Amino acid sequence: MNRRYNPLVQLMGQVRRLQVLAEIAERGSFSAAADRLGMTQSAVSQHISALERAIDMAVVDRTSRPAQLTEAGVALVRHARAMLARLDAAEQDLAALAGRRLGRLRLGAFPTALATFVPPALARFKDLYPAVTLSVVDDHVPRLLRRLGDGELDLAIVYDHEALQDLAPPEFERVHLFDDQFRAVLPRGHHLARHGQAVSLGDLSGETWIGGSASSAWFRIVRRACRAAGFEPRVALTSDDYIGVQAFVAATLGVAVLPGLATITAGPRVEVREIRPPSLVRRIWVARSEGDYPPPAAQIMIDTLQGATRHRRTARSLAGQSC
Repeated sequence: MNRRYNPLVQLMGQVRRLQVLAEIAERGSFSAAADRLGMTQSAVSQHISALERAIDMAVVDRTSRPAQLTEAGVALVRHARAMLARLDAAEQDLAALAGRRLGRLRLGAFPTALATFVPPALARFKDLYPAVTLSVVDDHVPRLLRRLGDGELDLAIVYDHEALQDLAPPEFERVHLFDDQFRAVLPRGHHLARHGQAVSLGDLSGETWIGGSASSAWFRIVRRACRAAGFEPRVALTSDDYIGVQAFVAATLGVAVLPGLATITAGPRVEVREIRPPSLVRRIWVARSEGDYPPPAAQIMIDTLQGATRHRRTARSLAGQSC
């Protein structure tokens, strides 16, 4: 091979420069990027200069504090993050194929999943496979799917519904965990809550509602169900924070309909009631990219999540029979 031109060395050099640029974008300065990467500030500056010479464009505005990327720098970082995630995943896959280790697992989940059924599953997984390096990302479904597609995650716990067709890309393989039934949240002492019975959406049609923003996935589901029931909810206040919604309800400012997972820790000043018929649900899935070689730990985590949610369903069923 020509010693003066080694394509692999050239490629890895460019990858390192992109990694440096991504760290500057994340940390806001050359010095912070240097600390994160274990390099000198001079070396970081040299990598950026070499990158700028290679593309004949500036990627960092060196006069700004904190460091700001140029338009070209922003474009490069957007692609670099996805590429670096893929290269990192490739390294893990090769190590797993060589039989050296189960490697690591990067799991993403939406907030109410992380606050309810995911922690017991993670604890069980860590007990069984302590050698696996496990990282968890807390994010909302659209960004989780984007991160999964970019290779930043191995698995993502997400949900879907007919009202959210734009959040169901076809390239993801999905394993169903359970259906999360929505529930009515009423102020304590509300006339619809006095007898402890389920309510219908029609019962709530004349009430003042606490809703979510126009882009809120959970409230898009609720609004679609209300329209199917023949009315438009009269929303007085909005919040995309489930705790905030329940606080508004507790203050007797309106009623709400929330995913069941969001009502598990409902406070004492609200009443939670099932909705009849029990057809307002969002489907909870664990998703992974189709076609990729999955980390060995990924299937183990899927099995663990299925076991945890199966136990959860059984417990809820027994509780319902005892009522």
